[in-house]
This record gives sequence, structure tokens and C-alpha cells, in this order.
Amino acid sequence: MVDNTYVAFVSLGCAKNTVDSEKMLGQLAEAGCVLTSSERDADVVVVNTCGFLAAARDEAHQVIRDLVKVKKKKNTRLKRIVVVGCLVQRDGESLLEAIPEIDIIVGVHNRDDVVRAVIDKKSPRAGFLDDYHPLINIDKARLRITPEHWAYLRIGEGCNQKCTFCTIPAIRGPLHSKPRELVLSEARELISDGAVELCLIGQDTTSYGLDWGEKSELAPLLRDLNKLDGVKWLRLMYVYPSVMTDEIIDAIAECEKVVKYIDIPLQHINDRMLKRMHRQFDRNSTIDLLTRIRNRIPNVTLRTTLISGFPGETEAEHQELADFLREFRFNALGVFGYSPEPDTPAGRMADQIPEEEKLRRVEELMLIQQEIAFAQADEMKGKRVKVLVDTPPREGLQESRHAGQAPEVDSITWLQGTNYEPGSLVEVECVGRSDYDLYCIDINSVT
Repeated sequence: MVDNTYVAFVSLGCAKNTVDSEKMLGQLAEAGCVLTSSERDADVVVVNTCGFLAAARDEAHQVIRDLVKVKKKKNTRLKRIVVVGCLVQRDGESLLEAIPEIDIIVGVHNRDDVVRAVIDKKSPRAGFLDDYHPLINIDKARLRITPEHWAYLRIGEGCNQKCTFCTIPAIRGPLHSKPRELVLSEARELISDGAVELCLIGQDTTSYGLDWGEKSELAPLLRDLNKLDGVKWLRLMYVYPSVMTDEIIDAIAECEKVVKYIDIPLQHINDRMLKRMHRQFDRNSTIDLLTRIRNRIPNVTLRTTLISGFPGETEAEHQELADFLREFRFNALGVFGYSPEPDTPAGRMADQIPEEEKLRRVEELMLIQQEIAFAQADEMKGKRVKVLVDTPPREGLQESRHAGQAPEVDSITWLQGTNYEPGSLVEVECVGRSDYDLYCIDINSVT
């Protein structure tokens, strides 16, 4: 048991990082550390970093340097800075050289050494940093930082897709799926902890089980999760298109608790761009897949992400993508200007697009999507939907989401004049919108 070690925790990056942060927080609490939300009241601060893109690395460096300033002040309580996560795994000991005030580093694959890094003052400064090893991270006994009523459920780690722009396989390693019984056990624990919505995540959820056998095991997993008592919504994130089978589509359509929402990052629609990205599908197969999804899952919400300004992208190829967005009309969309990563094949390509041109293209695509999203929101007026309440009432409003709105990434639905507990599933009527967000009233108040 640790005596009076106050620890603050900073969690940066994606949903996978959130799960890692929650697990480390649970381990620190079990070790007897006193957790505090204030870095100024902490003896030790742990920073869980993202190393995926340059912007994320810059953010992590800034957070760490700000902590260094606190550490250097007279009469400060902060004595130890521990940096963990993807940036550590990516940059290794060069991170210590860049910011020598860091006390110890812990890589992604040594996550469970965080307690020793925090409390063992004799730990070597280089810390805990290994290459990939084929061990499954068990995510039980987490101290969750998401709201009580929803949680991320990680079903696997790593990725085998080898996209030319992506550093994830180099950081997180190849695909390693969790055994189905472990996923179900973690789901039961999250449900018993109050979660009524589980968001299934991984670098590539559709490839679940392909490291064991010849086909994806995602469909049977969805059907097993659908049988669990206590869960209201199951949400599928990070779907890889080339592995999306009819069996998976049918499981989503048939499982009552699986919301009809698919997050399917496409990145582009032009064949030459897809080939340069090493995406294992083309325009025709993409359109065929999206058509099958919409035909088999009525009223499905489709969310995608795109990369604009990929090396060598011509204006004609950009316009092809813009025309595709106008025609297909996604329900939700994110566009990212290509970020050159020096350790990737795409980062070494000669025909990089100027930053100002990338920004122009991103803005054009987002304005197209904005028009579509606003029109779709207008079409919701007068319709009745079920929403999951996210917050207590404040100034007469409660935040909530319908099945087509994922937490943290999508728009929200504002409930007017209600007083429901977070986690309640309520039927409402849409009465209008404000930009992307909807406004609704409780159906019981409709006359």
C-alpha cells in the first residue's frame, strides 16, 4: 500500500488511449495512490500520450513542458513526471533527450508497469520500453473517466492493414484479438458498473478473430453481446471496409441492441488514391458495400472519415471525392488534411501537397458535408426517436443522443424541460435544430 502519494493523470488521444488510461487509473488506485484532478496538488503526474499525428505529438510535448514549469517552481509538490503511451512507444528514449525533465517513460506494451513507474523511485530513468510482444491487455478493473452510463469496450489491439499513411502498426503492433470470453467478461463488468451503452473499439474491429482463423468472428461476438442483460445499446466503431462481410451486416441488422450505426473510415473514393494509400478496396467495391449496408439495414447511420491532400492527389481526384460526398450523403463525416509521417511510405512520397492547398480542400469537403448535415437535421423535425440521456438538467436542457450519434465524435440532441437520470432511454419528438444539434421534447409533453 502506498502512503500519501498523490497522483494526477492527463489522458490524451483516442478512445483506445482512454481505455488504457482507465486501466492505469484502476491499477494506481488499487496500489493505494491518492488520485487528484489537480496537477498542482500531485506528487506525480502521469501523461498518457498520443503519437499518431504531428499535431497530437505537439500537443503532448506542450502538456509535458507545461508540467515541467510547474515542477521547477519553488515550494511545488510535483516531484515526478511519468510519460506513457503511444508517443513513448514511437519515439523511445529520444523523448527523454528532447525533454530531459521527464523522470520515467512507459511504452504501450508495458502499460501494467505504470505503478512501479509512479512509486518506485529507484526505477531506471529510461523506464519501461519494450518492442511488441503478443500479450493481450486485460482491461478489467478500470477506473472509468467516461460517464457512468456508457463505456468503451476494446475487442482487440493492433492492425494488419498496413496503410501507407498510418503509424499504428509500428506503435501498437499487429492485430491481436481478445478471446471472446474475455470480451464478454469485460462487458459484464462494465454493465455491472452502470454502463448501458458499450462502444466496441479497436484499430480494426471488423478483423476481430482473423488472427485466430480464416474469417472474422465479429458477427458471433455481436450476437453474444446482444444476449447480455443490462445493456441497452451496442455501438460498432472503426469498421474496415474490405473486411465488412454480409454476415457482419446481417448481425448488425438482426441484433436488437446493436444500434444501426456504422463508423466506416473510407479515406478516399478515387482508385489511384486508394491504391497509393494501400487500402484494400476500390471505388466500385466501396459503393457496392455501402449500398448493401443501406439495403440490409434500414435507416442505418453511416459515418466516415476522409484524408484530403494525400501525396499526389490531383484537383480532379479531389473533385471526384467531392462529387461522391454530394451523391452519397453520409450522415456524419470527418475530414483530415494529410499529415506527413516520416516513418511511413506516404511520408516519403515526393509529391506532397502544400499545406494551404490541403486546408482549401478540407474546407471545401466540410462545407459540402455541412449542407448535407443541416438538411438531414431539418428533415428530423416532427419525427420521434429514442435518445439516451447523457447529463443532468442544466438551465432547462439535458444533453442526449439518438442511436445515430456516437459519444464524443458526433452532434448531440438537446432535451427541453426534462429531468431524467443520465442513462435513461427516452422517446422524444424533434422540434428543430441549431447547426448540427437537434432540439427535442419529451413525447409525454406532446399534445
